[in-house]
Amino acid sequence: MEKRQQNISYFVSFCVEQYKHAKKLTGGEAMAQLDRYGVLDYLAENYEILHTQSHQWILEDIDEFIHIRQNQVL
Repeated sequence: MEKRQQNISYFVSFCVEQYKHAKKLTGGEAMAQLDRYGVLDYLAENYEILHTQSHQWILEDIDEFIHIRQNQVL
């Protein structure tokens, strides 16, 4: 695996773990929710910017991203 792709994979895994703990979800529940709203792709596609932010900022960004997506579905 290319080093950049490996870094992205580690970053996305880190974000999933942070989200899981913050929301008190199981790993499966967190993955399902993040996948449902396209958060995993968002994190990977925006790695260059997002990986420089604090974990709290990332969690807030994920919440905002999900909120926007939920409103688009309605």
